[in-house]
Amino acid sequence: MSDSIAECGDVYQPELRSPSWIGRVFPSLSFYQMFVANVIRSSRIARRGQYDGETWARSSFKVLTDLQSIGASVRIEGLDQIRKLETPCVFVANHMSTLETMVLPAIIQPIRPVTFVVKKSLLEYPFFKHIVGSRNPIAVSRENAREDLKTVTKLGVERLRDGISIVVFPQTTRSTSFDAKKFNSIGVKLAAKAKVPLMPVALRTDAWGNGNLVKDFGPVDTSLPVRFAFGSPLPIIERGAEQHQQAIEFIESKLRSWSS
Repeated sequence: MSDSIAECGDVYQPELRSPSWIGRVFPSLSFYQMFVANVIRSSRIARRGQYDGETWARSSFKVLTDLQSIGASVRIEGLDQIRKLETPCVFVANHMSTLETMVLPAIIQPIRPVTFVVKKSLLEYPFFKHIVGSRNPIAVSRENAREDLKTVTKLGVERLRDGISIVVFPQTTRSTSFDAKKFNSIGVKLAAKAKVPLMPVALRTDAWGNGNLVKDFGPVDTSLPVRFAFGSPLPIIERGAEQHQQAIEFIESKLRSWSS
């Protein structure tokens, strides 16, 4: 199977690599050295106004291959679901860690232009602010749900009409467990307003743990597999209540299968 996501079929599952002794003994240190270098390089490009979609996808793919280089097991399935889209869509996913925000561009962007709904604080992070800001995201405060919905709806419809798909994490915060009650309907409401399909994304990314001091940067545990699965596009009917439930069921089903 090809090592390139863009060139593979429905499933991307590269051969498991044998890490160096440094990667094996100190996986977090080894990975973050590569990650920081990647971020600094990307930030320089973004400050020059040259961080386009192709560059974003390439730097995102490097995050994935750097994880593989220290022994992480990776499987991404359902890529043909993205390829068969005839319009932009709203991707809704569970949210475990920083890993998915770093890796999803490598998966989606080579097939369809995409951006994210992000928290405003990301636009203030050193280095990251240049990268994130260059990708025309939708920034929300996460302090006022009603205002956030207005922002996502207004700007989201504009992005979708411009042909740009949107990734939304409807959970209120990152969690290694999935609670359907906390998976809000902001994604399906946007899809209904813009008249585009909803695509569920199930992921398991706890190999990149959440930190105690800095939540974005926790320990890396390569004994935990990295898994992504894309479901079938769901055309929105009426307000989308049925499609919202279908997205939840898809995510729950995949998480159960990955835990067995």
